[in-house]
Amino acid sequence: MTNLSAALPTFVITLREGVEAALVVGIVLAYLKKAEQTRLNTWVYAGIGTGIAASVLVGVLFSGLLLSLETSEQVYAPVIKQLLEGGFGVIAIGLLSWMLVWMTQQARSMKAEIEGAMVTALQQGRAAGWGIFGLITIAVLREGFETVVFIAAQIQQGWVPAIGALAGLVGATGIGFLLFQFGVKINLRQFFQGMGVLLLLIVSGLVVSALRHFDKAALLLAQTNPDFAFLCSDGGGSCLLGPLVWDLSNILPDRQFPGILLKAFFGYTQTLYLAQAIGYGTFLLTVGSLYLQSTTGWKLLPTRQPSPQSKN
Repeated sequence: MTNLSAALPTFVITLREGVEAALVVGIVLAYLKKAEQTRLNTWVYAGIGTGIAASVLVGVLFSGLLLSLETSEQVYAPVIKQLLEGGFGVIAIGLLSWMLVWMTQQARSMKAEIEGAMVTALQQGRAAGWGIFGLITIAVLREGFETVVFIAAQIQQGWVPAIGALAGLVGATGIGFLLFQFGVKINLRQFFQGMGVLLLLIVSGLVVSALRHFDKAALLLAQTNPDFAFLCSDGGGSCLLGPLVWDLSNILPDRQFPGILLKAFFGYTQTLYLAQAIGYGTFLLTVGSLYLQSTTGWKLLPTRQPSPQSKN
């Protein structure tokens, strides 16, 4: 029960990202149906499979690299592992923040842009299938890569986050079928805004964990090489994070309920240092403000696509 809480953040992220990819796929399939070009549907399915396979491959490579460092007998392997986990955290923060703000702004013109790309692809004659394949592959891979990097940043929690990612993918697929196969109306505006708030809190928590990895790397480096002992010269509980803000390990441990849920969704940690508190608050205020601004004027994407204007 406790370990499964590590799957919740990846479930939220994969569900949100997966629904976005499902919208692209649904719009493309609906356009092909209206244009009487369903013979090209196989290129759509091939793009989905390729995008998912490529994302899984990247995830396996990242995880394999971190696991090899964990079992390595090289002196600096633990330091490199902590730096990589912190680096993956920074990359995930950047990608997910970009997706949260920029993609929310682009959602207003998403349908028009996809249909414009479809018009261009269908004008390529025999090469139309490759154009559609590339469009779908990039859409799926983009969303999958962001999730994979997030999982890599959480690899210390084992393979449980991957279970959340799989559940999110199944949920996103189900929502896609409800929207485009069965014509069920879902308020996508409220869905994406709700997921966006959760995602903002989860990514804010990544700031705390990424800083923790860098601090642990400094500690290991100082212990391994005396030349770097100055990194932890203050003798406190951290090397780079400054003074301790709180220590609630005896009151609200972050590896037991409900602390573990607070850690999963809000970035709570039982031992918080000043640099982590400043980083968390700064990120939440700046990116949160940008996100709220980006949601202004967000329009609901239609579940039923109008017929394309075919010119023969």
